[in-house]
Amino acid sequence: MRQTFDIKGGPQDGRAHLPPVRDQLKAQGLDGLYVPHEDEYQNEYLPDANERLAWVSGFTGSFGSAFVFTDRAVIFADGRYTLQVVDQTDPNLWEIQNVPEPGPFGWLRSQNMSGKKIGYDPKLMSPNDVAAMESAAKMAGAELVAVDQNPIDLAWEGRPEQPSAQVVPHDVKYAGVAHDEKRQQIGKDLKAEKLDAAIITSPASIAWAFNIRGGDVSCTPLPLGRAILFADGSAELYLDEVKVSDALRQHLGNSVTLRPLSELEAGLKGLKGKSVSVDPDVASAWFFDQLEQAGAKAIRQRDPVALPKACKNEAELAGTSAAHIRDGIALTRFLHWLDTEAQSGEVTEIDAAIKLEEFRESLGGLDDLSFPTISGAGPNGALPHYRVSTASNRKLERGSLYLVDSGGQYLDGTTDVTRTVPIGDPSADMRRHYTLVLKGHIALAVVRFPNGTTGTHLDVLARHALWQAGLDYQHGTGHGVGVYLGVHEGPQRIAKAWNAVPLVEGMIVSNEPGYYRAGQYGIRIENLQYVTPATQIEGGELDMHGFECLTFAPLARDLIDLTLLTEDERAWVDAYHAQVYEHLADGLDGDAKDWLRAACMPL
Repeated sequence: MRQTFDIKGGPQDGRAHLPPVRDQLKAQGLDGLYVPHEDEYQNEYLPDANERLAWVSGFTGSFGSAFVFTDRAVIFADGRYTLQVVDQTDPNLWEIQNVPEPGPFGWLRSQNMSGKKIGYDPKLMSPNDVAAMESAAKMAGAELVAVDQNPIDLAWEGRPEQPSAQVVPHDVKYAGVAHDEKRQQIGKDLKAEKLDAAIITSPASIAWAFNIRGGDVSCTPLPLGRAILFADGSAELYLDEVKVSDALRQHLGNSVTLRPLSELEAGLKGLKGKSVSVDPDVASAWFFDQLEQAGAKAIRQRDPVALPKACKNEAELAGTSAAHIRDGIALTRFLHWLDTEAQSGEVTEIDAAIKLEEFRESLGGLDDLSFPTISGAGPNGALPHYRVSTASNRKLERGSLYLVDSGGQYLDGTTDVTRTVPIGDPSADMRRHYTLVLKGHIALAVVRFPNGTTGTHLDVLARHALWQAGLDYQHGTGHGVGVYLGVHEGPQRIAKAWNAVPLVEGMIVSNEPGYYRAGQYGIRIENLQYVTPATQIEGGELDMHGFECLTFAPLARDLIDLTLLTEDERAWVDAYHAQVYEHLADGLDGDAKDWLRAACMPL
């Protein structure tokens, strides 16, 4: 079992851990410290050793930050964690503020902190965030101080060791392109822009560029390290020595110099006089400080690996497709179970999450989940990023909806799929709202679009039917997905907020509109799809891209209100279900196969 459902942390952590942190502040001549959730690698899921915010406060949410002062402590959490942050922090020690308003820097700007010195760890913050906090501190009359040693790290007795999983080669049959070839192309790109080198700080970019994987982070097979790529295609790869094997050295070859992570600072000093690409969105302020001190010229631009990584090659798409077929068989067995044994009203969210994991495990080849399963019954399903715990665990009650968002990590691909199903008989409102979400999903599945189109341009398609009914959802419609890498990756995205990166051939994105009725139920339908080559439409004048579906699992027929679907939309559902049956039937037998046949019958 890969999932745990007991939330660690709690008010006792703040009571025990705030005093030693304050002792460290005083020892360093500081009046306060900014504590972001992010770690040195900007990981989505943090190693235990880097859970600084959770350690000092007891709050274990995946998004938040805090200020710890010698006489007060303030924590910031968004709407996903309104109840959790109250439960996990001591009200006698912590003041709770909201994100995004006022947010940590907005809050700081409004304070009177004349003469105060506020510390920050430059390894944990982007240069843009440092600049924003500097501006806020100036308004408050405070001075920002970059710390060489994080007061939390110094105060943290019994801190877990940094992860040390072996870094392993990722077979080219999955990667599609040899790592030498990848680096040579990136080097040419750097040379074309008159750059000498690029600092790669994203573990996912390092994994892709060197065709390696690791086990340092839960849910994502990442090796934590750093790299410098040079314009001649050579590279320096910085890893903790305990992670390195002879097999890895042989895989990397002579063009890659392996160096201990402890020598990174010296490696950056070696860039003196060179023009160096650094991505301010994923590299911490520390890298910019080091380059300035070394006399190198830091050029702020997007990680040069990000876009090539996002545009999947033929082998990556083929592997991902195969992974989705296997994953779809497991999910269909689970949906059959939900429609039969789980209709009693006695099954819990945790029971369901465990059952789905068992179905995935039973097929073999599952390396990990791609994220902790969102298993939301009734009102819990109305929380888009809900994570079930023993404290919040609900039964799948009859007359309710159940939302499950889950995925797996396989050597050949990463999956992410959401289905919403009725437990008992659904109401007319449930069926209406599900169908409006389905209409948006279909619109985004069938769209054709010209070169230069971004996800922002397409986002309204998924919302149109909901908007016409006066409804909406407060999350993005689609995110990029890696191949045996992060389930959330950029630079592409489908959302209201502006994204300047065009959708190009090979990019994988999710298609996941939703609707959430607070306190009652949530609905989301999510498939992954990839951008197809631009081709002519008969009678048209421009080549147009489209999307090809990767995810195959039946939709909830009992939740579809046929009166709200057009003939074309009905035809899409029938065609999709025909594909589902074609792809999955041979992997099923007995009652599950019979159930799938019925689930995929034409509307």
